[in-house]
Amino acid sequence: MKKLLILYFLSSLSFAQNANRKFVSETLENGYTKILVSDGTYYIKIISDKIIETSFVPKGENFTKKSDLVVPVSTPKSDISSSNTQNELNIKGKNIAIKIQKTPFQISYFYKNNLITSEKLGYLKRKHVPLENVKGNITADSTEVLQFNISSNEVLYGGGARALGMNRRGNKLALYNRAQYGYETRAELMNFCIPLVLSSNLYAIHFDNAAIGYLDLDSKKENTVEYETISGRKTYQILVGDTWDELLKNYTDLTGKQPLPPRWAFGNFSSRFGYHTQEQVEKTIKKFEDDKIPVDAIILDLYWFGKTIQGTMGNLDWDKDNFPNPEKMISDLNAKGVKTVLITEPFILTTSSKWQETVSKNVLATTTQGKPATWDFYFGNTGIVDIFKPEGKDWFWNVYKNLIKQGVQGVWGDLGEPEVFPSFANTAAGKADEVHNIYGHYWAKLITEGYQKDFPKIRPFILMRAGYSGSQRFGMIPWSGDVSRSWGGLQSQTEIALQMGMQGMAYMHSDLGGFAGDYYDTELYTRWLQYGVFNPIFRPHAQEEVASEAVYKDVDTKNIVRKAIELRYQMLPYNYNLAYENATKGTPLMRPLLFEEPQNKALLAKSDGYLWGNDFLVYPITEKGQTQKEVYFPKNSNWYDFYTGKKYVGGSTELIYLNKNNIPTFVRGNVFYPMTKLVQNTNEYSNSDLDLHFYFDGQTSSEREFYFDDGKTTETINDAKNHEILNCSTELIKNLFSIRLESKTANQEILSQGKKGTIFIYKFQNQPKKITSNGSKVDYTYNAKTKLLEIKYNHSSYQTDLKIIF
Repeated sequence: MKKLLILYFLSSLSFAQNANRKFVSETLENGYTKILVSDGTYYIKIISDKIIETSFVPKGENFTKKSDLVVPVSTPKSDISSSNTQNELNIKGKNIAIKIQKTPFQISYFYKNNLITSEKLGYLKRKHVPLENVKGNITADSTEVLQFNISSNEVLYGGGARALGMNRRGNKLALYNRAQYGYETRAELMNFCIPLVLSSNLYAIHFDNAAIGYLDLDSKKENTVEYETISGRKTYQILVGDTWDELLKNYTDLTGKQPLPPRWAFGNFSSRFGYHTQEQVEKTIKKFEDDKIPVDAIILDLYWFGKTIQGTMGNLDWDKDNFPNPEKMISDLNAKGVKTVLITEPFILTTSSKWQETVSKNVLATTTQGKPATWDFYFGNTGIVDIFKPEGKDWFWNVYKNLIKQGVQGVWGDLGEPEVFPSFANTAAGKADEVHNIYGHYWAKLITEGYQKDFPKIRPFILMRAGYSGSQRFGMIPWSGDVSRSWGGLQSQTEIALQMGMQGMAYMHSDLGGFAGDYYDTELYTRWLQYGVFNPIFRPHAQEEVASEAVYKDVDTKNIVRKAIELRYQMLPYNYNLAYENATKGTPLMRPLLFEEPQNKALLAKSDGYLWGNDFLVYPITEKGQTQKEVYFPKNSNWYDFYTGKKYVGGSTELIYLNKNNIPTFVRGNVFYPMTKLVQNTNEYSNSDLDLHFYFDGQTSSEREFYFDDGKTTETINDAKNHEILNCSTELIKNLFSIRLESKTANQEILSQGKKGTIFIYKFQNQPKKITSNGSKVDYTYNAKTKLLEIKYNHSSYQTDLKIIF
């Protein structure tokens, strides 16, 4: 099959050349292979054994090495060779290779001797024909294009946050960050446009350019991928991997890893549009306490700085009429373990209290005459902070710095597409259209760099509505915008989150319950929040016509949702470990089933179910009145119903009957998953309280690792003195089942705190004869009817060995 695929590629390439491009010469220059052709110059570099970078510089342009999107990667010094013949130049790394055919000119990319992709016409210029949905936004007369061959059977992913279906092949996508208010099952253009294509053949092409444009995923059915832009770099990286995990690790090596969020970010948020007064904030949190519903943060929308929606944006300071003592409010909330998060926007209205200050300090984007650029939009007549200018960056950071000193612990950056950013505006980094897509990217950058400078021990929480490729490295927490409060709105959320996780933005989540509209449906609300339990961020949020907070729901709804929120908190150690995996490996928290079975064609476009981490299988309920759900169980394991314990054989498809109290959730057999006792918020959480759950599946061995730290300081992941990794392994030999808990830490204080709780072993078919821990007999309980074995444990050393003889 591979040979047939290569023959197909080569035959299609033979008539798909840019016939006018002629090879001239080849030289080495500063780590690049420099290839001069008749209409420009190629610069090609092997970045690693899985990543190649290629830039084309047309005649008359200069090679710009600086990238807004990727992080510097050291180029390997060895394992790179080249050979040159009369009609062919080959550059080879350890596993990856580039073949340059001189006549007709052609660049092809190989991995382990198999063709990945190739330039079709490569670089070209053509008349711009705008897509209907960006007429008036992308207005260039001509565009520059990079064109590639793909095979006929590839499924394509990428392009950012969209609701299109998992397989995005056949779409031409505008790259112009823009909100789509009240969307449901289809949204062709949204807040996060990412110039990245991922293939089911386990490779990716990342287009390393900030300017607006298009990404065409074979819309004309010509087996062609095109990147089209108005200006900027003609640079792309080809990435490969042997697995999806490896491919995403390589992509996040290139564009940056997401730092660990603070642990409180995995708790429940109280949020709405919006809290009008200090009294309303305090009463809401008091209600969470009285109802004993866990909560970790409250988010204040724009009323914190103004009484009205219009006319006040840009004040960026407390409205003391409605928030008379914000410092005390924040301090009292902090004392309860509740963090305060404030909305901010980059728009400074001409009617705001800070307009004259921003004009006098020269912090705004300008016209060609050097005056502040202004325009009208929904909120009023406005300018925008030029965050690319040192004065603008410093001014904006000082706003945040003052709020953080008051006790604010989270930043919400809204409208950062930017929502309205006319082409006539100019910034220090270029015209509006050249920086439009990276405005949110650099906004997050200035905040995270500000924290590093002024609050280096605090992990930032940066909630933002827009970004670009690589924004994850600045700690950006994205959400899916103003989704309709409807079943259609819910149906698109899993696809959006899974796609963004595959593109590095692993914390994509939604306004739980839906945002836009006054539709009141308690079933929709509970199903959305039950799904949210297995989301990176759990944040109900909505327009205030219908309350988004669980505490304001009817008794029955509140009780159902309380159980979902409690489960979210009990899963803190598992969820926090997913954050660690993402920070170190780039693995998303929500994972498509195709990760488990990449060769299973039936899974390549599937998004109605997903993996939460490696060991939870989740199927959201997205239809009103639904009574049953078809579930596919990945074949590499057996799976157990999280709520009933019923076993399902891997590789099977079953019809699951539903109930109102939970959504279909299953755990993998034969591996440990950790849980903790219930707390009111993460201030009460302790790493020492740890229960371990295990479905005994008769397999010979298993192993899992779980990460623990203090949940707040930055000196953790890279410092062995400030974290612990707990290895949980099992081995089955005849009638002996062994469990080993092994701690890896360089901090005796962490070790002395230990771990204690209960080990729950389900489906254990035999009554144990004896159980020992490090040689000493321990007590246990065994229910012969339910086959549940419970063992109290106390892990207070580097290693605990449990032996179960049956």
